[in-house]
Amino acid sequence: MGIMGQARPMAGGPFGTMQSMIRSTFPLRAVVAWSVLTAALGAATPAATESVGGPVRPLANPFVAVGESPDPATIPLYTPSLLRLPSGRLLAAYDRGGAAGRKGMANAVLLSSDDHGVTWTQRGAMAMTHGRLFQAGTNIYYLGQKGDLRVACSKDQGETWGEPVELTSGQQWHQSACNVWHTGGRVYLVMERRVSNTIRAWPVGELAPVLMRASEAADLTKRESWTFASELAFRDVVPGYEKNDMDLGWFGVPFFPMTYPAKSSVGGRRSMAPIGWLETNVVQVRDPDHVWYDPTGHTFHLFMRGHTGGTGYAAVAKVVENDDGTMTTQLEKMPSGKPVLFLPFPGGQMRFHICYDEKTRLYWLLSSQATDSMARPDRLPPERYDLPNNERHRLVLHFSRNLVDWCFAGVVAIGPSPKQSRHYASMDIDGDDLVILSRSGDSRAKSAHDGNLITFHRVRNFRDLVY
Repeated sequence: MGIMGQARPMAGGPFGTMQSMIRSTFPLRAVVAWSVLTAALGAATPAATESVGGPVRPLANPFVAVGESPDPATIPLYTPSLLRLPSGRLLAAYDRGGAAGRKGMANAVLLSSDDHGVTWTQRGAMAMTHGRLFQAGTNIYYLGQKGDLRVACSKDQGETWGEPVELTSGQQWHQSACNVWHTGGRVYLVMERRVSNTIRAWPVGELAPVLMRASEAADLTKRESWTFASELAFRDVVPGYEKNDMDLGWFGVPFFPMTYPAKSSVGGRRSMAPIGWLETNVVQVRDPDHVWYDPTGHTFHLFMRGHTGGTGYAAVAKVVENDDGTMTTQLEKMPSGKPVLFLPFPGGQMRFHICYDEKTRLYWLLSSQATDSMARPDRLPPERYDLPNNERHRLVLHFSRNLVDWCFAGVVAIGPSPKQSRHYASMDIDGDDLVILSRSGDSRAKSAHDGNLITFHRVRNFRDLVY
């Protein structure tokens, strides 16, 4: 048998057999080296058989139904807003649209939960839409619109609510339940005023995002407590907008032909309104190394849903506080001096929500994921709502240090079909968790846009998603 000697049966499997044979023919050092190698291989073998792939699993598909339409065909539910109080109480609000008013129902519904979102109690109802909840001082406010801006106040942690008070007169306002920014004892939020009535379609090109500022110690039901920034409508930003002759560079914007002031047919009985911006979040850049950082703390950046007909872009602007207390809205610029109107942004084509986490010093983004925006409109299935970029049933989470480079954190929830939406969500931080309130639907929903549910979701230990 040569140097190996006579072979004989040995216990221990293939590695045990080989090791015994080597001990009989090689020096001790070689045997030790082989033992180390086989130990390493043995430790690695189980890992090699484990699954290292597979689909991404939703972080929070299970939900609690906070609101349910009494008639999905005629009363859709909109504008979920969520606020976590220092006491741990959760407050929620949403709108009832469609025929709700004609059927004697107040639009806005306000609720509270004292068991981490498991059960909810209605605390109020009022005539208001596009409202959001926020705290200022010891008071809770709900600010939205009914044509003009309206605000209601609770002085007992959302148990009871006063009557809404109008902050403007004879104007048209718009928004969703986007974020609220607190700094320096002041509260900042954005509402959007329609500055003209020329567009004969979805009028997002005529919306001006208006940053509103107030002292947290003031009575925010009084108009004099608020300072409004200057107005900058989308139509006034882009040269050639009203002539349908815009020069927006090499980014394919608009995606479909634009026929201002009317909508344009894109095929399959689907159409596109003139491009614009809407549903504004307000943030500040906190990193001193960021090219947009303002060491004085008087610059606020507005991140908006970008209606371009395509996906992946958000609109952006900024507001600067002046020495006299006024605020000026303008476009931001890159270091080259070039103005920036759109930024690559995951889910920027739909309403999104930005939340800043002090512990991780990260911005968290809740947005909608598109999967087939390049489909021909005339080939979309009937249950798909509006344009190909208008998918609404996949809610996803990202994080970023700088508001430009976003890291995928996970899928929050997915509706069983494109009609069963999970979108237009608001979020807040509840200890180690993210709590989320989504505009949702099930098989009874009229469409992906007109859902019949408001659903509560919880992403546990969300900071563990950072990598």
